[in-house]
Amino acid sequence: MAAYEGVMRECIHKFKYNGMLSVEGLFAELMTDYAGKYIDKNLFDFIIPVPLYRTKLRERSFNQAAILASSVSRKLKIPCINNNLIRIRAGKPQIDLPKRERLKNIKGAFKLKRPVLLNDKSVLLIDDVFTTGATLNECSRVLKLAGTGYIEAFTLAQGM
Repeated sequence: MAAYEGVMRECIHKFKYNGMLSVEGLFAELMTDYAGKYIDKNLFDFIIPVPLYRTKLRERSFNQAAILASSVSRKLKIPCINNNLIRIRAGKPQIDLPKRERLKNIKGAFKLKRPVLLNDKSVLLIDDVFTTGATLNECSRVLKLAGTGYIEAFTLAQGM
């Protein structure tokens, strides 16, 4: 989608870490516009946002991926499941870690509450930023273990 640099990086950072929710509408519009043009809504049974650990969610009072996922869900008319994929342990913020450490840090951090819901289903997994892919890969691994048939990731921005 967009490059995770310059003004975009600064706005995403302020959105996530400083609660600058005024950009939420713009981000949602960017994602839904792109999704409407390039994502075949007929491929997916569900949209699932990458979850935050409960303490991080309490600190921020929102999950940026869930906000974006809800907007894309409304635009594409694909049901969004917010509380099935959960983060079961905290870790260091991925932004502060090199790639190898990100992979170790995120391993085993997610689980599904009701895996049966996703058996043979297709999922559009949504997060705000793709950098090394460690978080999305770990979420995908958990979904695949549950029998999810097809998984595609969709992010607002991608690190270069």
